[in-house]
Amino acid sequence: MFSSQHRTLPLFPLSTVLFPGGCLPLKIFEQRYLDLIKNCLADNSTFGLCAIREGSEVGELAIPFEVGTEVRIVEWDMPQPGIFHILVEGLQRYAARNWMPQDGVLIASMQPISIEESCTIPEELRLCPEVLKHILADSPAPVKDSHFKDAVWVGYRLSEKLPFKLSIKQDLLEMNDPLTRLRILDQFLRKQAQ
Repeated sequence: MFSSQHRTLPLFPLSTVLFPGGCLPLKIFEQRYLDLIKNCLADNSTFGLCAIREGSEVGELAIPFEVGTEVRIVEWDMPQPGIFHILVEGLQRYAARNWMPQDGVLIASMQPISIEESCTIPEELRLCPEVLKHILADSPAPVKDSHFKDAVWVGYRLSEKLPFKLSIKQDLLEMNDPLTRLRILDQFLRKQAQ
């Protein structure tokens, strides 16, 4: 499940979960996170996006969940001094260990979680990609048809889009079996249709 490589990663705790391959727009205004973003832009580095277990996004350091998603900045703008608008892309899941505060930001020892192997969606779970196609129908970016056959991709995108509580999204992120994730999503969709 875990890769052997370790490195440190600054963490950005939020009240949301981002999955690998997903994108998330963020508005950055706290000085500690402005500094983090400036550093990432300067040396083309990444940071860890993690859901908040305890605390809030603003003010005192929040306690994050251990598993999050490493992200990179793909677009940025500074519409006025002291505010960054960025778009981040999810790269891979990680487990954060031994986090410590440094300049108002949590720095953690990051251990990558092995990438889930792509697999074809079985016929009994075809409801998941069909619903996702409807959800993404108005998406400005075209989606390859092959993505809708990939259990990992469909599971990640549905987990992001469906209106689950944060703790359920976190559980779905931490799962390492794409078909189990899809079965849970399928059950949810079928209950909603009743």
